[in-house]
Amino acid sequence: MVRKIGLLLIWVGFIAYIILLAPPLHLEETLALLKNIFTLQWVAINPIVLSLFALVGIWLLIYSGLLFIDSRMQWIPFWPFALASVGSGVLGLLPYLAFREPNQEFSGQKDAFLQLLDSRFFAIILSFSTIALLAYSFSLGDWGDFVQQFQSDRFIHGMSLAFCLFWLLFPTILGDDMGRRHWNNPQLFWVVVFVPLLGPLTYLCLRPPLPLNSSEELLIGNR
Repeated sequence: MVRKIGLLLIWVGFIAYIILLAPPLHLEETLALLKNIFTLQWVAINPIVLSLFALVGIWLLIYSGLLFIDSRMQWIPFWPFALASVGSGVLGLLPYLAFREPNQEFSGQKDAFLQLLDSRFFAIILSFSTIALLAYSFSLGDWGDFVQQFQSDRFIHGMSLAFCLFWLLFPTILGDDMGRRHWNNPQLFWVVVFVPLLGPLTYLCLRPPLPLNSSEELLIGNR
């Protein structure tokens, strides 16, 4: 119950902060930025802003790699929150984190979608994409311009804070995912928790696949 209340307070507090205390929203500039992003007009965009936008998407995919599997054993499905997160980022994700129950079990067979999310291929693609985005932003980005936008534009400000929240909230689901894989490694847990973004990506690359249940083992044995 304490965990649920804490996560809901973070959700409400973040919404209140963005509405009441964050820098003003420049709607026309924000719409122009989004148009340039989605129409691939990237020359006019600070590489740091473009990379940050993409890295928020990487975070959503990282969470999807854990939570679609997690939701198999929950009373509440994850997919509506995943869809909400596409448009709202961490705000769409937080209610699921609050309402889900701690669980370290998985039953049933993995369909093709869960097999993809559980695969090392999925993790490696995310990792290489992240490294490319970081290299792009650090080598070509204008940090002075980004700081100015962070201080004056609500969209950039909120997106930056959302990136940080994704990192801070990851421990709330990491332990359960390690548990359902029977991977008891406290040292790795803390390394993953304390290394922003690259820690969770390393975890996805290294984690063992979900153990087969009895029905899957029987099916494989009959082949």
